[in-house]
Amino acid sequence: MTLDDLRVFVAVCRVGSLSGVARESGCTQSAVSQHVKRLERETGVSLLERRPRGTVPTAAGRILYEAVSDGINGLDRALRRIGELADGEAGSVRVGTGGATVRHFMAEAIVGFRRSHPRLSLEFRTETSSRRCFDALLASTLDLAWITIGAPVPGIEQRPVVDLPWVLAVRADDPLADRSAIDVAELTDMRLVRLPPNSISGARLDAAFTELGVRVGSDTSVADWDTALLLTELGLGHTVVPAVPGLRSAGTAPLRLVPVPALPPLPVGWAVRRWDALTPLARAFADTVAATCSERPEAQPR
Repeated sequence: MTLDDLRVFVAVCRVGSLSGVARESGCTQSAVSQHVKRLERETGVSLLERRPRGTVPTAAGRILYEAVSDGINGLDRALRRIGELADGEAGSVRVGTGGATVRHFMAEAIVGFRRSHPRLSLEFRTETSSRRCFDALLASTLDLAWITIGAPVPGIEQRPVVDLPWVLAVRADDPLADRSAIDVAELTDMRLVRLPPNSISGARLDAAFTELGVRVGSDTSVADWDTALLLTELGLGHTVVPAVPGLRSAGTAPLRLVPVPALPPLPVGWAVRRWDALTPLARAFADTVAATCSERPEAQPR
């Protein structure tokens, strides 16, 4: 068996599909199958079970996957770091983001970092949830992921960077537009454009409402904060969103952002597999983003 055989097998277990791994690696499904068959000949047992909706490891396959996955990922990280050490300042940093992350949290840091590291390759990959970010980190397809900090996740280290206070976004012609702050009890029975409850930020907000005894309604839900603001601007209702960096500039003309101080701030920051295994470039980029975020008046440094 070869390292490539083991890498392909780990990828098939992670993706759950021979064809999916073939698409990811730019080869044929037959080539992927040959790697697995070679392992099965070496071990003398079946390692994968084909099902109508994909492929899962057998009992023997799970044993091999658990034994090999960490070693392969560690070897790949080591080879990447060796290559970057050989190249000096050259290398890549792979960052998992949400739809609005780069705009609100990283724009200034990216410009400055690329200026000081011109040979660096920055790769940004949009992930739809923190769970997807964690999966990518565990699979070593990302170096860093910007997330809403949540409960501990096995194999993942989370590092808070800033706490984001919550604001109520209203149209400029709304009776609440001129308020300096709003009591959370005033949100009771208000129709809100809501963040999805399966997101960490949406779940945090719902939990805070429940703890404070506030019941809110909703006719509309969205996938990100910027869309919630746009729908509020269009008159579809109020929305409660975190005061992300740069949001204050959006609170002009059609919208006003009214602080809701009783709601506990939302912590956001970095997730990695292991901080001590990050390349120097990845660590420097994470520190640069943290520094620029902490300088913004909307955010509270951690």
